[in-house]
Amino acid sequence: MAINRFFKLYRPALVLGVSLSLGACAVGPDYRRPAPPVAQGYVKEGAPSSTTSTPGVGGQAQHFKTDMDIPGQWWALFRSAPLNGLIDDALKHNPDAAAAQYALRQAMEDVRAQRGQYFPQVSAGIDATRQKTGQVLSSNIASNDTLYNLTTAQLSISYAPDLWGANRRQVESLVAQADAQRFQLEATYLTLTSNLVNAAVQEASLRAQMAATQDMIDSQSKVLDTSKKQWSLGDASENDVAAQEATLEQTRAGLPPLRKQLAQQRDVLAVLTGRTPDQDVSAQFTLDSLQLPQDLPLTLPARLVEQRPDVRMADAQLHAACAQVGVAFAARLPNINITANWGSATDQMHTLFGSGTGFWNIGAAISAPLFDGGTLKHKQRAAEAAYKQAAEQYRSTVLTALQNVADTLHALQSDADAMAASARAEQAAAHSYAIAQKQYALGDISMVALLNAQVVDRQAQLALIQARAARYADTVALFQALGGGWWNRHDVAAVP
Repeated sequence: MAINRFFKLYRPALVLGVSLSLGACAVGPDYRRPAPPVAQGYVKEGAPSSTTSTPGVGGQAQHFKTDMDIPGQWWALFRSAPLNGLIDDALKHNPDAAAAQYALRQAMEDVRAQRGQYFPQVSAGIDATRQKTGQVLSSNIASNDTLYNLTTAQLSISYAPDLWGANRRQVESLVAQADAQRFQLEATYLTLTSNLVNAAVQEASLRAQMAATQDMIDSQSKVLDTSKKQWSLGDASENDVAAQEATLEQTRAGLPPLRKQLAQQRDVLAVLTGRTPDQDVSAQFTLDSLQLPQDLPLTLPARLVEQRPDVRMADAQLHAACAQVGVAFAARLPNINITANWGSATDQMHTLFGSGTGFWNIGAAISAPLFDGGTLKHKQRAAEAAYKQAAEQYRSTVLTALQNVADTLHALQSDADAMAASARAEQAAAHSYAIAQKQYALGDISMVALLNAQVVDRQAQLALIQARAARYADTVALFQALGGGWWNRHDVAAVP
């Protein structure tokens, strides 16, 4: 009954406080997203509709589709089951991805915690003491006892109406920060998946280069054996044999660096999937096991700012900075704080909440900063400067995003042309080497001429392998530059 009487008395103040809070304005600027870029394309000469094609495996032309959406699992377009499994494994076990998920969870909990400030804060406590006072001071109400017990049970309520929207702006800022963390998570996923696909492409390229180098070593070893036999018969000079041995050893010297790079790529794959380097990664990759996607998306610049996680993160950070201007502005204005207490105090525990032991109070306080040496004014100016800084950082992020796409388009076309040229060079070198072998067998050319043809053929093979791998890497870069299709993924919680 006492509690009911208390809340009847307290209700008008609560109603007043809530009404003031709900009807109040939120000071500071309202956030508006920056306008999308006005550019209609990425390169001056206009994006090509397709790339150069090269006959043979991995040399197909790639076609740009402006109406093509990016799937959430864009790496599946490479048609490699081992790659798909490796990325699924990495998304579950990579520590950076897990850390980004927990960071998002923390940001979401911060939002919920700040929203609690919309409501009255209620606390309860019991204070039991035994004390002795001097006789000249003692009264203990009326008994004049110098030694007595005092037990107080109290319910305290405080409420600060959000008159100027300071709390709403703070919640707005935290929601924007949680939004930024969501896009940081997406950026982490995109970086992780892109690094994995690039590592797989690099591994495939290294395996192809090692196979080509080993074939060349086997071929040169046979030529060396033949040269030694001819030298023993007097049909070749010692200089020819020495030259062939030097060429063979130079070729062999190319294998250890390739093995080192391959081992390092295997370490990369292990760590990206949450393993230690000594643990085995069962998936292995070759260029023939990866299919080059023939249809590629090409998002317009106005839509790119909606797709890039880093741009969306910069946008959210700009929003958070805008809200902080309102928080700083509100700190300079008067505020109201409503408080109330209800409880019971007695010198006998068994009479707590008994008749005559109750007490209550209710009050409201208005406070306003009058002089603080300019602290609040300069804090507001600092918040405004941070807002302008975030705006310029957003603009820089957008320009970098446009540059990334433009650079990738240049690379896709240039590397397709390079692969076509490398394929023609490899065919010519192989044909020249075949002719040189026949001529050497007939005694029409020297060993030096044959060795030169071998070196040219080997260099052409390696260049073609590297050009083919570059096209795969360029394709990965395009998907990364366009945002990676995170909007088609549904395994990340939305910001509250």
